[in-house]
Parts: sequence; C-alpha cells; structure tokens
Amino acid sequence: MAALGSPARTLRGLLRELRYLSATTGRPYRDTAAYRYLVKAFRAHRVTSEKLCRAQHELHFQAATYLCLLRSIREHVALHQEFHGKGERSVEESAGLVGLQLPHQPGGKGWEP
Repeated sequence: MAALGSPARTLRGLLRELRYLSATTGRPYRDTAAYRYLVKAFRAHRVTSEKLCRAQHELHFQAATYLCLLRSIREHVALHQEFHGKGERSVEESAGLVGLQLPHQPGGKGWEP
C-alpha cells in the first residue's frame, strides 16, 4: 500500500463512503453505529506527545485498508450494474458498450448503386 496520508483525510474518506451507503437506505449516516464508532475511535487515537504511537498508526492503517475495501466494493457494484449481461444484446448495443460505432450504409440495408 502506498503512503497513508493524514488520518483526517482517511476519516473524511470513510465518512464519504458511509454517505454513499446511507443514500441507498435513506437513513442519515450520522445515526449509524458505524459513524459513531469511527468518530470515537479516531478521537481516542489522536496524536499524542509520544514520538511513536503504535496504536495510532495501526488504527490509521486499518482505517485506510477498510476505506480501500469500501471504495472497491462500491466501484465493483457500479461496474457490475453497467456491464452485467441483460440477455441478448444487439450488435449496435455491443459495439456502443466498448465505444465503437457501426458504419451506416447510405441507402439502408442491402443498398446497391
């Protein structure tokens, strides 16, 4: 995993993912147990006067890993909904799915000069 960045940035990312999840349920994300747990954990592991606070770094690493998991799941669901097979597709739909266009014949199908 690359550099972790700041703990505040990780917390904001986790809260953003909670908002995405709560949008599907219609319940405010601040009323969830996950929100309360995250805020409580990050407040309990703030930077102290110690030079090396192992618990804080461990919490930050676990939070960054969980954030990566939540983002990956959300993006997977979006890709699955977009590209999941919906039965038989026409040639035009399949070409459009990968960004191609079929050539148009001037007089329609079977046109001969």
